[in-house]
Amino acid sequence: MFPSGLFFIFVPMTIGRLHQLFLKYPVACTDTRQIREACIFFALTGDNFDGNKFASHALKNGAMYAVVDNPDFAIDNRTILVDDTLRTLQELATYHRNYCSATVLALTGSNGKTTTKDLLFAVLTKKYNTIATSGNFNNHIGVPLTLLRIKKETEIAIIEMGANHQKEIGFLCDLALPDHGYITNFGKAHLEGFGGIEGVIKGKSELYDHLIKHKKHIFYNADDTIQRSKLATYNNKTGFSTKAVEFLSVEFLGAHPYVALKTGECRINTQLIGSYNFSNCCAALLAGTYFEVPINDIKQALEYYIPENNRSQVIERDGHSIVLDAYNANPTSMRAALENFKQMNGDFKTVFLGDMFELGKESTEEHQSIAQLVEDINFDNAFLIGESFYNTETSLNKYRSFEDLSEYLKEHQLAPSQILIKGSRGMALERILEIL
Repeated sequence: MFPSGLFFIFVPMTIGRLHQLFLKYPVACTDTRQIREACIFFALTGDNFDGNKFASHALKNGAMYAVVDNPDFAIDNRTILVDDTLRTLQELATYHRNYCSATVLALTGSNGKTTTKDLLFAVLTKKYNTIATSGNFNNHIGVPLTLLRIKKETEIAIIEMGANHQKEIGFLCDLALPDHGYITNFGKAHLEGFGGIEGVIKGKSELYDHLIKHKKHIFYNADDTIQRSKLATYNNKTGFSTKAVEFLSVEFLGAHPYVALKTGECRINTQLIGSYNFSNCCAALLAGTYFEVPINDIKQALEYYIPENNRSQVIERDGHSIVLDAYNANPTSMRAALENFKQMNGDFKTVFLGDMFELGKESTEEHQSIAQLVEDINFDNAFLIGESFYNTETSLNKYRSFEDLSEYLKEHQLAPSQILIKGSRGMALERILEIL
């Protein structure tokens, strides 16, 4: 409400006028805990919060303007009242993307998105002023915030796109308007939301559909039969392959445990474990070659990159050699991790596997399939954690909760092992490190 005796006239704010303010104060913020001086605060509303209530706090703590969609919180002339704050943020992001001259490269896929994004950034930043999605800012809020980080000097913007339902990727493409795109793969992720593997393929392919419709450029894995088939008649594409004659021919030299590859006379020894990371490296190598980054710079970028944030990290602790891959999991990535771990050198191997989420009606079958795979491989030790794994029919050690596992490990010291830790983010299996 307005203070007694004070009246403010709010002139409708067009996206163009808002963009002029944004150019003067070029930081968009949606969280009052991260307010920066002279930013613009966007009061978003969710199921459990109303950002409008924090507009005044944001202004007092350094924000220059606050964008709100509830007139009760339009307190002064630094409050910008709009019909829908989220839609305004999205429209501003697209307006800004068109205003700037940066080339936009979008990527999505079931597995490996973030690692591929990081590798692309490492390679392209060798030659170009490049920005990339931070953390998991890959949804309908994160993508606009990333687009608003583009500066006048930015040459390439790498936009990661995540989704768990149909039409989400298409919507994000309409926001970001990518010039180039790449899909890492099609796997059994978010089966519940997509409606099965065919739904995953359809949903992720919305990126290629958008690029084809607008005659934009596509990077692709020519060894992926789905991608090769979908792009068979599309000419504006650039691919890599270990088999076919493509723009980039790459040889996989192995992963023992680190991925090594070769293109032409250039051998690249990465610090990424797992054969599943080979295609991620190839994508960055492909984009770097396409954008004419010198091959020695590409080699250095790929060799110096070290994964973090619980993604295929190798940690040595108290006699254990640990592969920590606990950022997320689905049946495809879980199977790939287990098969790779089986191939790694080591005399005594232990696996800790946590539940895989968002599998819907296929959850029981997929968890049973993974449990059977672990039995077939016959690791020295295997621990399954979570309600879904607990309900599988298996002779493996299984625990309904992390707390149950914790009690067991505190009472039973684990012999020095090669250890794989993998599970969905909600399982937070990195906590095992504290016990070990």
